[in-house]
Amino acid sequence: MISTLDHIIVSVENLNEAEKNYKKIFGIDPVWRGEHKELGTANVIFNLKNTYLELLSANGDGLGAALVNYYLEKDGEGLIGIVFGTNDLNDAAKSIKEKGFNIGDIKEGEGTNFDESEKRKWKNLFLPPELTRGLFSFIIQHTDGNLSSSELVMQSAVKKLDHVVINTNDADGFIEIYKDVFGLRLALDKTIEAWNRRMLFFRFNKTTIEVIEEIDNEEPKDRLWGLAWEVEDLKETYERLIQENVEVTEVKAGIKDKTLVSTIKSHTHGVPTLIIQHL
Repeated sequence: MISTLDHIIVSVENLNEAEKNYKKIFGIDPVWRGEHKELGTANVIFNLKNTYLELLSANGDGLGAALVNYYLEKDGEGLIGIVFGTNDLNDAAKSIKEKGFNIGDIKEGEGTNFDESEKRKWKNLFLPPELTRGLFSFIIQHTDGNLSSSELVMQSAVKKLDHVVINTNDADGFIEIYKDVFGLRLALDKTIEAWNRRMLFFRFNKTTIEVIEEIDNEEPKDRLWGLAWEVEDLKETYERLIQENVEVTEVKAGIKDKTLVSTIKSHTHGVPTLIIQHL
């Protein structure tokens, strides 16, 4: 039903500043600068090998602007949305309904780049609260127009999303939604003794949703927490980021075998960010 992690949404106050900062982090140029006129938002898109990152800001009035402003006022800049991709949105909607969930109608959307030389069109299915549990999430099918591929001209550039981290207080409920309803592959379910935390790993589209459970007495709730980006040569990436005056921790061995990691401490606009190399 769901075939890709289509994109991640980050809300920002100053779109131009955020674009400059993520150009430094990624080492690539964005492939899209545009707007959703009917939603009152403007966006910049960085296209990676297995997903894209959308920087989103309010530039008018509309439901999109209201959403961005709500999250900015509530939490400040940072992660606000995870979007799943499908090749058949009608089939996805039918499948969710057959599993007993009430969903709204499929909506059509359109984006235009700033010089109006390109347009992209899509269909969205926004998910009900009992499936999102606090996340802003929807399923998308792109119907017209494509994003250009990014040119990786430097060995130090970010090439793809390694994993996205989601915090939950209900791992069993998360499995019921993402495995049983959405059809994602649960690759691993284990307790990390050193942290005393249960972790879930859903793998698809050459990326991973990493879920960390922390049990409390509240209603089931999920929250986007952070992103990890994969690079070919972390030491080169580290040196490039230092030259760009990005604050980054020293390269060290990762928790996972045969990995090197470093944490980016600035320029992320509120997004906890790890860079990782698989040896």
